[in-house]
Amino acid sequence: MPEIHTPDILSRLGISQLSEMQRNAVSVITANADTVLLAPTGTGKTLAFLLPLVSALDSEKAEPQALVLSPTRELAEQTFSVFTRMGTPLRACCLHGGRPAMDEHRQLNNIQPQLIVGTPGRINDHLDKGNFAADGIRMLVIDEFDKMLELKFQDELGRIVRRLTGVRRSVLVSATDAPEIPAFMGLTRRRPVVLDYLSPSSSRQKARITHYIVRSPQRDKLETLRMLLSKFGQQQAVVFVGYRESVDRVGQFLRGQGYSVSLFHGGMEQRERERSLYLFAGGAANVLVSTDLSARGLDIPTLRHVVHYHQPARPEDYLHRCGRTGRWDQNGDSYLILAPGETEPQYEGVDFEEYDLRPPYAPPAPSKWVSVYIGKGRKDKLSKGDVVGFLCKQGGARRDDIGRIDMGEHWAYVAVLRSRVRQIISQCQGEKIKKLSTKIELMKP
Repeated sequence: MPEIHTPDILSRLGISQLSEMQRNAVSVITANADTVLLAPTGTGKTLAFLLPLVSALDSEKAEPQALVLSPTRELAEQTFSVFTRMGTPLRACCLHGGRPAMDEHRQLNNIQPQLIVGTPGRINDHLDKGNFAADGIRMLVIDEFDKMLELKFQDELGRIVRRLTGVRRSVLVSATDAPEIPAFMGLTRRRPVVLDYLSPSSSRQKARITHYIVRSPQRDKLETLRMLLSKFGQQQAVVFVGYRESVDRVGQFLRGQGYSVSLFHGGMEQRERERSLYLFAGGAANVLVSTDLSARGLDIPTLRHVVHYHQPARPEDYLHRCGRTGRWDQNGDSYLILAPGETEPQYEGVDFEEYDLRPPYAPPAPSKWVSVYIGKGRKDKLSKGDVVGFLCKQGGARRDDIGRIDMGEHWAYVAVLRSRVRQIISQCQGEKIKKLSTKIELMKP
């Protein structure tokens, strides 16, 4: 079996070294049957459990050996993305709602993954149909365990755990104080090792994020939001609102002001949600207006600004929102907009400063990147390297002209420098990629 070297993985991920939390988590998870990992959002918990997981898998066995359960499809996709970028010889499938289960069944048969990442409902659906064998799974990770219980997934989780009779190692991961662990996990009998990095003494996340109160002189906060965003220049921001309808209202207002905006909420079709997140993650949209759905699972290391247009329902939701910025060793800013009559909330460990919002207010800055759609993807035997080669050879692009690339089954989204995109698309029109005719066009938020 090919060896898996952690330094090589970190190099591919662009990481110089693991944090103290990650080093301890890798060591403890490797050495113990059961672990509970508590650490703030943005500290790299996904890599902390994936590293010992991939080291325990056998790439020569064509059967599932590990299962990672996520509460949302967005978090499942994020975990799958991190695993893919690790560049190991192991194979994985990501299974969740929003697409036909039959397509996933075919994917399971074709790929024969050693790792499965998925949401509880879809995993139970596949187990009910016998689409993959459960008896070979030796390691179980339940990510965002607190969110699982909040979403009432206890019954779904219990059904899965009872079916995984061969599990020898379990990991529960949470970004908030873990509630009581249900008896079906069996961990109370085995006394799991608890790694707690949530206390102020063990977590440096709070010091990396500055929390501001922004006063709106009117009940309608749209003008205050516009003025605040004008202070960020080309830097990106996530604007959190409390309702789906507010996503559309705020987004339409900002677009009318000239901002490049992506929208994100649970009422959107899965493909629309993926496209919106890509446009923002790829840098083509400067603003993402979202419900709390993206408060977990959105991983953009360079994101500096989080704006709370509406106050979150619970203190822990505020912390999850803030966790989209200040990731790893980066600094971040959080802005809570308060209208007349709204009182400053009291969040444990959060000290607010007053933000002095005053002129001048700059016009919206155009995004540095724009996104390009290419009508071929993984099922057309296309790789990211093929895309880069196509844009450079046929389009005359330089490597620095190309940013993030996301591959779908029959499409690719590519971030290209705004200053170069028209020339590159023009030169690629009518050209073939790997001897395949394809469409290439500019995407718009």
